[in-house]
Amino acid sequence: MTACAIEPAAADEDRCPPAAGCVITVDGGYAARLAGEGDALFPERWTLDGPAPYAVPLPAHQPEERGTEVHPLADGRVLIRRSAAGRHSFSLLYPTGPGTGELLLGAVDYPAGDRLRLLPPAPGGERAYALAAGHDSSTVWLVAGGAFGPERVAEIPGRCSGGVWLDRAGRMLALDRESEGRTKAVVVDLERGGAVSPLLQIADASDDRVLLADPDSGLLLVASDAPSPGEVRLGWGVVGSTLPVRFPECLRLPGHAVTPFAIQPAQVLTPEGCAVALRLDGPFGSRVGVWRPAERQMHQLPAPEGWLAGAGRWTPQGVLLLPYATPEEPCGVARWEVPAAVAAPAEPGASPETAPTAVSAAGPAAGPVGPAEPVAPRPVPLQEAPLGRLVTK
Repeated sequence: MTACAIEPAAADEDRCPPAAGCVITVDGGYAARLAGEGDALFPERWTLDGPAPYAVPLPAHQPEERGTEVHPLADGRVLIRRSAAGRHSFSLLYPTGPGTGELLLGAVDYPAGDRLRLLPPAPGGERAYALAAGHDSSTVWLVAGGAFGPERVAEIPGRCSGGVWLDRAGRMLALDRESEGRTKAVVVDLERGGAVSPLLQIADASDDRVLLADPDSGLLLVASDAPSPGEVRLGWGVVGSTLPVRFPECLRLPGHAVTPFAIQPAQVLTPEGCAVALRLDGPFGSRVGVWRPAERQMHQLPAPEGWLAGAGRWTPQGVLLLPYATPEEPCGVARWEVPAAVAAPAEPGASPETAPTAVSAAGPAAGPVGPAEPVAPRPVPLQEAPLGRLVTK
């Protein structure tokens, strides 16, 4: 699954711009981005589920602004958000022979100082949502897939950022909420009027955010300054566990911004075996990191030329797909067949690593959340868990 990502060194409310303008549907069938150069930008849809990827340009009557967002749907149409003077308009674009068809969906007005942006693609690919963050409250809007244009579906006290889907039904949404000077992740139930429950609380004085989630295994990637005050660390845990978050030392790369962007799906009973793809930005450009919670090292891969940095997805079989665009190949997908989990060499005198200890987001023990009666995950604060389980290796 692909989701919005964070650079630990610069965690803030504006951290979720589309990766190089490229967004991929949850099922991997389509992608969309702003193509072109300079001020001559236009939406472009990529079809990824055929024998070979190909791109279809969707230009409008005038070039798009650089802040415009595009968002693919599962039926091949592309949602576009344009903004001007606090007014955000939404349309669906689709190819019509030599031209581009456009279906107007409506608009949302927001005061100056408030932010509105599209959330990552929802499971199913039929609906699209946006998050509007004000100073005292935030609103989740259904902007595509509803019956009457943009619909307000949830109102959350506090200023929210982030956005990670926790289930396959597109009902449970994790957001990072700022309140009283601290940021904690909460879960919003979109089918219960936007009911809000706490999700992640590692320590009272820490800022704790959810970066990625895999609904199949329950694996979560989080960012927190709990283990090292003043430094944001990457950690992992499992929804449903009562054990605290683990912060692997191998995810700390001095001088680099480490940003997870995709988790291997369909690993239902083995969250510690899920492969995670990370974007590594350093002095010499971007590379790709591959890591599994069960391992004690990160494997680094060269990024393909023209990689739309931060965009990609895993297949259930463990193949990493990375979209790229070059003058010679304007629509390409690189395939990295990453080896199965490889045990890291043990440190001299160290005992083998025990089974992974994870996390702070927990739901009821009686099976997975179902679409009819899902239960919002609840937190297990770190101070209530065995302190020896805060692992940083």
